This record gives sequence, structure tokens and C-alpha cells, in this order.
Amino acid sequence: LEAERRLETFPEVVYVATGGRRDGDPEWAARIGLHRERRPGAWRTEETCELTELLGADGPPLLIDCLSLWLTDAMDRVGAWEDERWHDGGEAALRERVAELVAAVRGTLRPVVLVTNEVGSGVVPATAAGRRFRDELGRLNAAVAAECEQVLLVVAGQVLVLRG
Repeated sequence: LEAERRLETFPEVVYVATGGRRDGDPEWAARIGLHRERRPGAWRTEETCELTELLGADGPPLLIDCLSLWLTDAMDRVGAWEDERWHDGGEAALRERVAELVAAVRGTLRPVVLVTNEVGSGVVPATAAGRRFRDELGRLNAAVAAECEQVLLVVAGQVLVLRG
């Protein structure tokens, strides 16, 4: 909600949903429906993980929700969940994809609000893949935050200003 409030004064916004569709998952469909219902009618939705193209194009502000799901997709694409594939090019491929995203955030001329999760302050995952995701999301969040004018952390509905 805080991310949406940050852009509510703009007449047009592109809401970039990185979660994709999950056929056969009625709970996910209900969540997506609630998100759409609360957005202003003039906002357009793009369901994609191809963020660099959107960040590089001219247009209205972007609300990207969320980097955690973008990272999940990026790790899926390079096989980063499996140790063998991770060590056989997956890690390098993921680093390249993250670097492209960070460069696009740095170079965009559009107002952008990025949503992400902070998973590093919770329980240490029991699996190597879970720990890898937690670590990679921490790296991604730090790299993207370094390019942003303002960084906020929302905890229990309270906004904490980290930068800005």
C-alpha cells in the first residue's frame, strides 16, 4: 500500500507485476484481484519480469512489485536453485542479469517505486537453495537501493526512512 501511495498523485502509472499468473491457484488469483481493485482506474498493469526494457523506455512512472518475485524468475531462468547448475554458469548468468537490472535502475528517467522483501532478518532457510535465494535477494536489494534517491523500510505498517 505504501508503494501505491507514493504514486497516487500521478495521473497515469504502469504497475509492473512480476509474479505472473498461477493457473489453478484460486488464492493467488484472489490476491491479484484485490491488488487490481484498489488501484486507480488510469493505472495500467504490465505482467512481466523484463524490467530493463520498461526502465529504459519513456513513459509514466513505474511501480515494480516486486523484486523478490523478479529474482525468483531470474533464478529459475539460470537454474540457480540446483548446486550443479549454479556452479556451472548459473551464478555468472544471474550476476549478469542483476547487473543489467541495476544499470537500468541507475539510468532510468522515469519515476520508479520498487517493492521488495527483506528475508535476511528471519529464520535461516534449511536448504542450500533457500539460503542462496536469501543471500541473492540481499545482494540485489543492496545494489538497487544504492541507486535510489530514497529507500524506505515498511515494518508493521510503519515507514522507516533508510535514505532520503
